[in-house]
Amino acid sequence: MDGVKADEPFESLVEAVRACRICRDAPRYGPPLGHEPRPILQLSESARICIASQAPGIRAHTSGRPFDDPSGVRLREWMGIDEAQFYDASRVAILPMGFCFPGVGAGGDLPPRRECREIWQHRLFARLPDLKLLLVIGGHALRWHLGAEWARRGVTETVRAWREIGAAGASPRIVPLPHPSWHNNRWLKTHGWFEQDLLPELRREVHALLA
Repeated sequence: MDGVKADEPFESLVEAVRACRICRDAPRYGPPLGHEPRPILQLSESARICIASQAPGIRAHTSGRPFDDPSGVRLREWMGIDEAQFYDASRVAILPMGFCFPGVGAGGDLPPRRECREIWQHRLFARLPDLKLLLVIGGHALRWHLGAEWARRGVTETVRAWREIGAAGASPRIVPLPHPSWHNNRWLKTHGWFEQDLLPELRREVHALLA
């Protein structure tokens, strides 16, 4: 893991992330990224909410804007906020586990590149002093933010334990979420407690932090 550099100017750090080409030019794991990297993140030192997601999809890669697809529409519905609030970097940060679209494999999008989290994640989260709520989306992000024990339980059981995780005293408070992709439509239909119990609490907390 690359160390946190406390005296690093914030804007210089963000610019360095956006200019990063390590996964293509000097990959640490596996083959080089097969296309031009385009790191995508949304960040401000004043952000109170952070969305810790997986990696941009092809539509976000094309537009340069995170969650610029139907999964973003669904995520905003889950949070109970509109597009302007969602893309207000002064209040909402978006830090995926991998900043670039990882490409496509046999089963869909490839996993997030490991280089991103090792080089950048700790340095970026260290620059969010006002962060109060961390929305952790999908298996890769859950493993990194909650650890291997929760990862072994799987996404369903981890999300089901949202009250336990939220009451654990972590700062920022963590709320685990499934990915808002259409691939999870069946999951959402068969786990009604997510919409009935978790989402109303999530919306109340989001609205309080953005008020």
